[in-house]
Amino acid sequence: MESNTFGQQSSKVTQLADRISQAISMREFLEGDSLPSINELSRRYGVSRDTVFKAFQDLRERGLIDSTPRKGYFVTSQVTNVLLLLDQYTPFKETLYNSFVSHLPLNYKVDLLFHQYNEHLFNTIVRESVGKYNKYVVMNFDNEKFSKALHKINPARLLLLDFGKFDKEKYSYVCQDFDESFYRALESLKDRLTRYRKFVFLFPRTLKHPQSSKDYFVRFCQANRLECTIEDDVDNLQVEAQTAYLAIKQQDVVKVVKQGRLEGLKCGKDFGLLAYNDIPSYEVIDEGITALTIDWHKMGDEVAHFVLNNTTVQEYLPTEVRLRCSL
Repeated sequence: MESNTFGQQSSKVTQLADRISQAISMREFLEGDSLPSINELSRRYGVSRDTVFKAFQDLRERGLIDSTPRKGYFVTSQVTNVLLLLDQYTPFKETLYNSFVSHLPLNYKVDLLFHQYNEHLFNTIVRESVGKYNKYVVMNFDNEKFSKALHKINPARLLLLDFGKFDKEKYSYVCQDFDESFYRALESLKDRLTRYRKFVFLFPRTLKHPQSSKDYFVRFCQANRLECTIEDDVDNLQVEAQTAYLAIKQQDVVKVVKQGRLEGLKCGKDFGLLAYNDIPSYEVIDEGITALTIDWHKMGDEVAHFVLNNTTVQEYLPTEVRLRCSL
């Protein structure tokens, strides 16, 4: 086991239990191996015997170790540590996470981190995680290129999520197609969308969404002779009648609904609204907001399959339409 110092981020019991768990995960201790005694670990880490005992109890409850009068504490099950590195929190990422962990046995430990589209933070997390996990599930920093920091990870241990418009044939991935699949989803709604005078794509300047979606939006509108605008100044948006709006950010969906009300317009009657990535609240906001989305529950299932079965997965999830009253 590594360094005998602890930080301040969590209790000594938790940190010691996690350190022993990681040592088991990295096969420093195999099933059946005896662990160092309570006295030895107390001296090594400068903690009380009670702290070591509580750490052992934690690991026992996880099903990783047990004890006998003759053998002391020993490893009963191999632990698997997983890094789940996502871009930022959203309700649909929570759906992904809950779906994923619901499949995992107790001897699987998932560290959930967010890089917040900060490239330095992303690179630091990846660099400091190398060699500490059995599996890495990562939302890449960029949709257009493979992040160089990920070259440090064994490709067999890495699953790429969501973004992936780059060469990734030697890697496992479960991604969205922000181009052709997005276009096909709009095409499935063309009978409804072409009833409107204009189609507006709300795409704020700071939005971390693949820029290529703009091109496919324009292509759809041109193919269907539908006047279109890409609006990057959403703060000063004026909602107009006979106009359909496509919003990616949840805040922008709410903004359109509220602004429409202020102007005496009803969503789904006077103007149309389409959201990107479905969340539970879209089922009830203003009698329901139509959404273009992948199945985030399905993505979680695919992540679990990769982690549990050590099998290669290479899949683009289709963009689906959840049709509701807003369109």
